[in-house]
Amino acid sequence: MARSRLRVFLGAAPGVGKTFAMLEEGHRLAALGHDVVVAVVATHDRAATAALLPGLEQVPLRAVEYRGVTLPEMDLDAVLARHPDVALVDELAHTNAPGSAHPKRWQDVQALLDAGISVLSTVNIQHIESLNDVVEQITGIAQHETIPDAVLRGADRTELVDLTPQGLRDRLADGQVYPADRIDAALSNYFRLGNLTALRELALLWLADEVDSALNQYRADHGISDRWEARERVVVALTGGPEGETLLRRGTRIAARSAGGELLAVHVASEDGLREADPQALVQQRALVEQLGGSYHEIVGADIPDALVTFARGANATQLVIGVSRRSRLLAFLTGPGIGARIIRLSGDIDVHIVTHDAAGRDRLALPAGSGALTARRRLLGFALAIVGGPLLSLLLVALRTSDSLTADVLAYQLLVVLVALVGGALPALFAAVLSGVTLDFLFVAPLFQVTIARPVHLVALLLYVANALLVSLVVDQAARRTRAARRSAAESELLASIAGGVIRGQDALQALVTRTREAFRLSGARLRTGGRTVAEDGRMEGDAITVPVGDRAELELFGPEPSAADRRVLGVVVAQIDAALEQAALLLRARELQPLEETDRVRSALLAAVGHDLRRPLAVATAAVTGLRSPATRLTDNDRAELLAGAERALGDLDVLITNLLDVSRVQAGALAVSLRPVDTEDLLPPVLEELHLAPGEVELAIPADLPPIRADAILLQRAIVNIVANALRFSPPGSPPRLSASAFGDRVEIRIADRGPGVPAEQRAALFQAFQRSGDSDNSTGIGLGLALSQGFVEGMGGTLEAEDTPGGGLTMVLTLPLAAPDAPVTQPEAVPA
Repeated sequence: MARSRLRVFLGAAPGVGKTFAMLEEGHRLAALGHDVVVAVVATHDRAATAALLPGLEQVPLRAVEYRGVTLPEMDLDAVLARHPDVALVDELAHTNAPGSAHPKRWQDVQALLDAGISVLSTVNIQHIESLNDVVEQITGIAQHETIPDAVLRGADRTELVDLTPQGLRDRLADGQVYPADRIDAALSNYFRLGNLTALRELALLWLADEVDSALNQYRADHGISDRWEARERVVVALTGGPEGETLLRRGTRIAARSAGGELLAVHVASEDGLREADPQALVQQRALVEQLGGSYHEIVGADIPDALVTFARGANATQLVIGVSRRSRLLAFLTGPGIGARIIRLSGDIDVHIVTHDAAGRDRLALPAGSGALTARRRLLGFALAIVGGPLLSLLLVALRTSDSLTADVLAYQLLVVLVALVGGALPALFAAVLSGVTLDFLFVAPLFQVTIARPVHLVALLLYVANALLVSLVVDQAARRTRAARRSAAESELLASIAGGVIRGQDALQALVTRTREAFRLSGARLRTGGRTVAEDGRMEGDAITVPVGDRAELELFGPEPSAADRRVLGVVVAQIDAALEQAALLLRARELQPLEETDRVRSALLAAVGHDLRRPLAVATAAVTGLRSPATRLTDNDRAELLAGAERALGDLDVLITNLLDVSRVQAGALAVSLRPVDTEDLLPPVLEELHLAPGEVELAIPADLPPIRADAILLQRAIVNIVANALRFSPPGSPPRLSASAFGDRVEIRIADRGPGVPAEQRAALFQAFQRSGDSDNSTGIGLGLALSQGFVEGMGGTLEAEDTPGGGLTMVLTLPLAAPDAPVTQPEAVPA
């Protein structure tokens, strides 16, 4: 049996012609002798698409009953039983109706593929899971039907059905996509020219990345290591030095010379962690890479040129940008051509750009001072061992001297030199080697008691002493360096983990960073200042301060000993974290400043919804009554006339109450709706609520604790919300079972619960309760105007609370209104009755 294949027609938006292209391909395959069936196709009443269905066998769809609606779904079992060569399955991201074999249609397609049936399918770019949030940002519409990226990436063939944005809008305007009543709304919303252009670019880029991945896979499968210049890829080598910004900008310009150029920045870290790099500079350069639209990579390698070129080849790079060496001419003369020359030799067909910069040639020759990795104490011990051990060894060897003991004497002094090197490093070992050579010549080589070099072999012996001492001390020095680096890395990791842990555990981020900085660097005090004010401080601010800039927004003042060069590397990382924490704090402050505007907008939207609904109804009643009264063709009795006048009077009265209430609630100032949040006593709020609803005692059960703390709310908005919820509960409560209004405090919030004993609402339908004016018997004008649960939820959310629905134990619906507690000792607002 031939392997089944999945072929997907990808589109940037509905209407580009995906289904049309799939059906055309089905006809082509059928004409070639393949057994093709239509498993499911959604024509969306498009005549051109429907005209392609005749001539192709269609598997009957399966009818699924859901919430009283019959839904047509693909009959997976019937298609599997039919077992064609190719099945046409439209809308790959479709969600199947409950009760289907699989939740998603792409899972049905997988079942067909597993059965050996090839599939042609369609999908739009907005349904790809990884692009879902990007599409929502572009269109403002959240897509709930998505497919995993792996499904589409696993397709044997993906074809883009492309149409220019203006061409799609023309097709839409001609009525080829949607019915006439939906065209204007579509053109002014989802199908705006900017939206379609962005979606098309997104589809093209996604497909280009897929082609790129396929190319890399092909090269890997066929063992092709040579570079293929499918598009320009520029790799910029970063050392963490000051030249990084210059290299990145030059690399960006090189990449921009060709369409689709890509920028990759890479830093090679050494395996032992001993290679120096400025962490703060790398953090800033990484941010610059992201601003320039590139990607940052960090790799580990003992050999920088080899690691860099290997990375470039793996990325299929065409250009490699490196900086000219910062070494001085003297240092370059002493140490050889350097890394740049080796990169050029290894690069092969990758073009290498060596870019000059301001820091070029500024490094000076700096020789290591002795055994810098060893402590002064160990070097002193080495000298002491040479000074004390040399004479003691000489006394021992003189006492045991024979005519043929010279070889043993030489080895004994050599052993002393090795021991001194192990203890003290290079300088003590060099001292011990010279001292041993002179002592050996003076005491054991004829003529005795004279320092002479009668034969060249004696000079060679002395030089061998020195060489052995230096070699052993070099090994000791490297081991000490690695040990110290490992200990320091562990300490630095512990420090950074401690800082991060303090922030994660909920400590104030800036204060935690400042405190741990003072502790880690053994400072007497540390202070963070921004804009002339102190943000965080710890310890005693004594003596002169060392000022470290934190980005361009703050400065960190350190009181105490100046950090060493090694400490400054860690300090750079801490400063970068402080800068990030400051930026986050600024964003949070900005969000808090915008929150009142968001709350105001939420309430304004609810008010506009109320106006759109409740103005329409009384106006319609009044208009109908007046029209009936004025119609000359209608003969009315006195009773009819009185009833029409009474209806018009009630409708106009309702309209007057509605407008009055909306004006009282809105408190519009300068054209902006404001939410006035004050402490409100819930118990004092109930009399105005009962008065507005004209309720007698016993018509609503009240259970409000006397010690219930005040809540933070807008008294008028809260009253309107509770009135609306209680009116709704009264409407659905059976006779003899009044609704119950209770309140209780939980932590820092108060819950107000309005429970009825009515029929309740199924869980799956509760979300619809809060859609604009979703209520039974909405045409009944006798139940009061009501602003609807959607308006009530808007009021409550505008006050920083929530309104949710849940079951009443024993049957019914409970509305749970949650609001935050007021601040202690704040004056309590006394609610006033809203005109009814």
